[in-house]
Parts: sequence; C-alpha cells; structure tokens
Amino acid sequence: MLTPTQSQRLVRLRWSAFIIVGMAYILSFFHRFAPGAIASDLQQTFHASSAALGSLAATYFYVYTVMQIPTGVLADTWGPRRIVTIGGVLAGIGAILFGSAETLAAASTGRLLVGLGVSVMFISMLKLNAAWFHDRHFATMTGMTILMGNVGSILATSPLSAALAVMTWRSVFIDIGVFSLLLATLAWLFVRDNPTSVGLPSLRELDGLAAHPAREGHWYDGLLEVLKNRATWPGLWVNTGIAGSLFAFGGLWAVPFLQDVYGMDRGSATSHTSILMAGFALGAFFIGTLSDRLGKRKPVMIAAAATYSLCWLPWLFGIAMSNSVSYSLFFIMGLGASGFTLTWSCAKEVNRHALSGMATSVVNTGGFLGTAIMQPLVGWAIDQSAHTTGVRNLADYQSGIAIMLGFSLMGWIAVLFIRETNCRYMNLP
Repeated sequence: MLTPTQSQRLVRLRWSAFIIVGMAYILSFFHRFAPGAIASDLQQTFHASSAALGSLAATYFYVYTVMQIPTGVLADTWGPRRIVTIGGVLAGIGAILFGSAETLAAASTGRLLVGLGVSVMFISMLKLNAAWFHDRHFATMTGMTILMGNVGSILATSPLSAALAVMTWRSVFIDIGVFSLLLATLAWLFVRDNPTSVGLPSLRELDGLAAHPAREGHWYDGLLEVLKNRATWPGLWVNTGIAGSLFAFGGLWAVPFLQDVYGMDRGSATSHTSILMAGFALGAFFIGTLSDRLGKRKPVMIAAAATYSLCWLPWLFGIAMSNSVSYSLFFIMGLGASGFTLTWSCAKEVNRHALSGMATSVVNTGGFLGTAIMQPLVGWAIDQSAHTTGVRNLADYQSGIAIMLGFSLMGWIAVLFIRETNCRYMNLP
C-alpha cells in the first residue's frame, strides 16, 4: 500500500508525464496534417508541382518511418524522458527553419528535422502509459492518447485555415517551433520514466502481482526477439494500409480533392478534414475502451477496418452528395480508421513487457511507411492524369483515390492475421 504522500506523488508524476508528452504529441499531429491546409500556399511560395508538394509533405514521414524502430530501442534503453527532450529541441529547430525557408530544399530540411524530433513522441507516450498506468487500462489510455493527439490534427485544419487569414503560414510555424522548445524544457524538468525510478512500486506490484521482469542483455537481442516473433508483423501491415491511407488523404490530398472535384472553398474542405480527424480521435478512444471491456481485440478491428474501406467507394466514383452526407461520411471514415490503433496493444501483448517500446515501434513503422509511399505516389498519379489546362476533375484524382483504397483493403486483410490476445500479455497470467 502507498502512503498518502506516495499516492499523491504517483498521481502527480503520472499526469505530468501524460500531459507534457501528450502536448508534444499534439504538435506531432499538427505537423502531420498542416500541409493539407497550406498546400496552395506552399505551391505558390515554392512553385512546386503536385509530385514535389507530395515529396515535401512526405519528408516528415520518411524520417518518421526510419526512426520508429530506433525510437523503440531508445525508449527501452535511454528512457522516454531523455528522448522526448532531445526530440522537442530538434522539432523546434526544424519548425523555425521550415517557417523561415526561402527555398524548397530548405523547407524540406526543416520538415525533416521536425519529423526527426516528433518521431519519438508516440512510442515514448506508449512506454510511459505502460509504466504509469495499469495493464488493464492500456488500450483505454492509448485511445485517450490518440484523442489528445488529434487535437493537433484538428488544429491543423479549420483553425489553421482561420489563422492564415490574420497571419502568414511562416509565422505559424515559427511560433510552433518556439512552443516545442518550451515543451522540451518541461519534459526534462517534470517527466520521469517509471515509478521505480523515483522509489515508488510498479503498478503491477500495487495490484499484488509480480513486477514485470526487467530488460536483460543487449538491446539488439531484444529487438531480434521482437522481429522474430511472427505475431508482431500483421500489425505493421494493418498500419501501412489503414493508417497510411488515412494520413495521406487527411494530411495532404483531401483538401485539394474536395476543392477540385466538389467545388468547395478551403474553409469548407478543411472543415471536412477536421470532421475526419474528430471521428478518428473519438473512435480511437471508444474503440480502445470497448476492446478492454469486451476482453477482445480482433473482432473490433475487423469491423472497423471493413467500415473504413467501404467509405472510399463514394470518393472513388465521385458520387454527388449534400454537405451533411459528406460530413457524415468523413466522420464514419475516421471512426473506422481508428480500429488500427488496437495494433499497438496487440504488439505489446504478444511480446515481453520489457520490450514494449520496440514491439510497438515495429508496428507503428507501418503507418508512416504507408504515408511516405502514398503522398508522393498519389501526387505523381494526379500529375500523370491532370489535363494540360491545369483544371482538375474527378478523372484526374481517381487513380490516386484507387491507390489509397487498395492500401486500405490490404490493411483490412492484414487484420485477419492478427493474433487475439484477449487483452492480456500472452506470456503472463
């Protein structure tokens, strides 16, 4: 049992870590989706084609993809506190550079640094959730994390569009960079890796269970153990197909698609992406909670992935619809996509607790790999189909939409190979 002083300290440190790192995670979502709202500004500023714009936006995802497994290793060895601090500094410098860039190359360098910095936030958040919250609440806390992070994606849509009416996109990113540096300072001062690092018992010990075994041996051996575990891999492909297509669409191509095909202005188009990400955020929270209460992962994921894939069909065929219907479809699309968030719980539960950072990082790689492939690929497909007049219509976008639909179907198929964990570690009682 904890003394009242220890209990207060546990609660304070738990929520300090969740809020500070969560705010840094909000910034990672903002950077992920902001190019969609400023796509026309970037094209005008840097005289960029659709393919070049896709490559600029995807620079974030290239480095994010490469950094996922190293982040898992660092989270399990260095601990979240150190890497969140370093990541916040890099992201801050990158955002300031992006906002100050005079050339496409400089902007790409800034976005690369942003991607490098924020790439550590989510895995660090999962590692902290696993350390500071009970195992039985992990999917719920992961859903709450996604709900919190998606505040950033919503800020990157309609609120960013409104901000651009009174300030430049450059000023926005410079201010965001300064805020990122502030969060890095707070992380170093107030975040701690786990209860035992400050002399408190682990959450399992408070439940009357044996503490999770500590990580032993070289980090390479742990990573090899995760990679050799066949149950780890299906989650990566779920993320590649579903998360990748969601981020590619919502983060870049949804706004120009709605403007060109459905004749919407930027405000209305970004409102649709706000609804998409709101659906995703709410879905992630409620799906995590539903899964924990049902004691099942796989049936929830199958239903959600099927719903998401079906939502692509109206966009593929350019079906005319009222605003209320299009908003509803975007919301349902976000709800369905949120099912992939359970892959992190599954990856954690089919591997040892001490390797949770590496396990979740391997799976998380897929979403950013898929986005890094799709953003420039869809841009290339649009460029190949576009009329020489520069006026785009449904036919110009259909090949790009078909690519994202194909990836989403791949993700749904991959769900069928996920191992059901019944919401517990498979190697523990």
